[in-house]
Amino acid sequence: MVLSRRDFLNGMALSTAAALVSPWKLLGLDAADALERSPGYYPPALTGMRGSHDGVYEAAHALRDGLFWEKAGAPQDEDDVYDLVVVGGGVSGLTAAHYFRQWTGPRTRILVLENHDDFGGHAKRNEFTHQGRLLIGYGGSFAIDSPAAYSPTARRLVRSLGIDVARWPAAVEGSLYSGLGLREGVFFDRQTFGSDVLLQAPAPGEAGEAIEAAAPPADAWDTFVAKAPLPEAARRDLRRLHSERVDYLPGLSSAQKKARLARMSYADYLTGPAKCDPAVLPYFQPRPHSLYGVGIDAVPAQDAWGLGFPGFDGLGLDPTPGPGMNRDAIPYDGPEYFFHFPDGNATLARLLVRSLVPSCLPPGGPDALVSARCDYARLDQAGAPARVRLNSTVVKVAHRGPAASAGEVEVTYLRAGALRRVRGKRVVLACWSSMIPYLCAELPEAQRDALAYAVKVPIVYTNVLLRNWQAFAKLGLSRIYAPGCYHTSLNLDLPVRVGAYRCPRTPDEPILLHMVRTPCSPGQPARQQHRAGRLELLTTPFAEFERRIHDELGRMLGPGGFDAARDVAAITVNRWPHGYAYQYNSLWDPFWLDGGPQPCVAARRRFGRISIANADAAAYSYLDAAIDQGHRAAREAIA
Repeated sequence: MVLSRRDFLNGMALSTAAALVSPWKLLGLDAADALERSPGYYPPALTGMRGSHDGVYEAAHALRDGLFWEKAGAPQDEDDVYDLVVVGGGVSGLTAAHYFRQWTGPRTRILVLENHDDFGGHAKRNEFTHQGRLLIGYGGSFAIDSPAAYSPTARRLVRSLGIDVARWPAAVEGSLYSGLGLREGVFFDRQTFGSDVLLQAPAPGEAGEAIEAAAPPADAWDTFVAKAPLPEAARRDLRRLHSERVDYLPGLSSAQKKARLARMSYADYLTGPAKCDPAVLPYFQPRPHSLYGVGIDAVPAQDAWGLGFPGFDGLGLDPTPGPGMNRDAIPYDGPEYFFHFPDGNATLARLLVRSLVPSCLPPGGPDALVSARCDYARLDQAGAPARVRLNSTVVKVAHRGPAASAGEVEVTYLRAGALRRVRGKRVVLACWSSMIPYLCAELPEAQRDALAYAVKVPIVYTNVLLRNWQAFAKLGLSRIYAPGCYHTSLNLDLPVRVGAYRCPRTPDEPILLHMVRTPCSPGQPARQQHRAGRLELLTTPFAEFERRIHDELGRMLGPGGFDAARDVAAITVNRWPHGYAYQYNSLWDPFWLDGGPQPCVAARRRFGRISIANADAAAYSYLDAAIDQGHRAAREAIA
């Protein structure tokens, strides 16, 4: 039986008032080491609060607040000297370790230090077992995907790990839900719109993952507008935006229009040039959440045009992107490059870990790994050339002497309350950029400022294990857009079959429901919204998420016979206060619009024997960015 976090920590609670006290510290170093080597240590099967779970951020916050070293004591030096120490066991750090070993040989000594209890970073694997059946979900990084072409480097790595992206059409049962007549839905909640109303969406693309849904009927818009709990003016404007071709910026060239759109939010465009009633704004507000982490008040109208939001058909804009467009909003005309494993990109992370520690996972291609169990006891074995050490928070990185001439770098980390220090001939910092200035005080001030510019986007990916999905079938829905709710979108799991893993195919089978929340503070600049959202997530207990999930699902699906107390079997909340990499925005980042220097370029510069690798270093929150930056850092490390 897999032990729960509460079981294996004997019920010890984390005190939020004591920044340096975590369950791992209370265990003690020896007990923590023994726990990680026990058969019951298997983080993917843990439910409750996951993602950035308790115990991973307390020391870092104390370091940020200048409190850590007051009581930290002196570190114990380890005798080991590694050829490479990687700080951060996400995809970028694992990529750097993978290439460094490939280029320097299998006997190269590598240590990966990861503060979470699992590797992969945002490529998080969630497992559930229900009545003997294994269901696998993703808790973060969703797919091998990008709004632009994958770089040759990223493509080579994906291919070298045995992943055949071209076979995606054979791996997904794309017509499963549409074949059952399931469509998209829109849920209007009473707190925002005055009454709880669930309607079938009048057009595709309102919410959820990219999967086929049944086509709406010809009169879908008439039915939707007639029943939507909106003022009459808002109903008319909603229909007008989707059906009429009006030039709301007359007398301007296409380039002039794009320049105007780049400098106004989509919300301001709707109530300004498009002359919509303000009551339409709550309906559209969370549409860009899944990409930008903010609503239409903080997303440029030019980006909204590129994303296909309504209201631009009559402007006569040429199809080329305008200055300042976010990469997400620029259409890519090349062939689709997409693949989703049941655990998202955790399979790719597992393949990278196996390349470093072959004994931790069975041999074979990606298909064999999907349903395989990782042996965590083998990740950090004494004498092994490559080691992955979990539950280890790095608190200081410093050259042994001047950076220009030092032969080694000291890396100090906290593990189960004990400070340890190792030495590396090279170090790759593959943690979050915003944390690096607190770890590495010797970096030039300008570089520390550039690193601090990256304010990561908070987001929550929740997996809910349902005993069945009959309520969805009765309501004729596979995903729901809920613009006023705590979770603004939810969808039945993407139906994929890879290796021995098979997706649920009938509504009486158990299934995973994926729910998304992006905490925002509308009306503030985007980076301030991200900071406010991070604080909210860190102060929201699991019980509140659970209450919200039961309440929202009951209200949405109750007409289909859903009973949360009966039908919800388990919940895993993947909380990411530091989630997506911050991507530049023409409303808030003048250099992005005007073509000035980008902070991420200055932030990722090599310093002595220290290189930097993460998606922040590209200001681009996609898997290929993490791979490219890890590859670059590895090149720097062997130079």
